[in-house]
Amino acid sequence: MLILTFLGMIGAPQIILIIAVVLLLFGGRKIPELMKGLGSGIKEFKNATKEEEDSAKIDKDRKA
Repeated sequence: MLILTFLGMIGAPQIILIIAVVLLLFGGRKIPELMKGLGSGIKEFKNATKEEEDSAKIDKDRKA
């Protein structure tokens, strides 16, 4: 139950701690590379989602 309480109370000090740990683990030079990879992954996901929605819309229009 304590874990659930902690998860609901993430504030500025916790975010600063997380950023500090990430900097220690990966270093300042690796973080831009990680963010670039994360950004491209999100972009690919959005494109795939949009293509799927467009495909479903076309199929729906064909059936009507």
